[in-house]
Amino acid sequence: MSRTAHIDLAFARAVTVGAVVRSLAGEGWSLQEPLGISYMVNNDDLVDWQSTATDQEAEVLALVDSRANVDHHVGVCIYHSTAETGGQLLFHAGRSHCSFIPTIDRRSLSGAPALTDMAWYLNALVPPLLALGLASYEARDLAD
Repeated sequence: MSRTAHIDLAFARAVTVGAVVRSLAGEGWSLQEPLGISYMVNNDDLVDWQSTATDQEAEVLALVDSRANVDHHVGVCIYHSTAETGGQLLFHAGRSHCSFIPTIDRRSLSGAPALTDMAWYLNALVPPLLALGLASYEARDLAD
């Protein structure tokens, strides 16, 4: 049995990937994950993740935040080096909604290792995003 865990975030107004990444940086999150920097732009209905060197952060943010891609789904991986966990941050077209999927060394509950420690992720993600107009969130951890 596999699991699907994600946190859906809804903002009162459109946000940029760069603004979200900068807000999360104050809580220890970074685009620099174990593989470098991973990102995707879904402009042809294909989800094709790319990796690049850690010194390409500005170029990656410029690409995913470009006007040409505002109507496409884009994503970046974020990583919390202190907690040694991270995942995919997927932005929907229009940029008022995004989803976080814990895919990099997912934190689990100590008493129930099959379940995701959603409280930890919510505490690490939600407070810094309030200043950007975070209006609501929904967290799910489901058996497939």
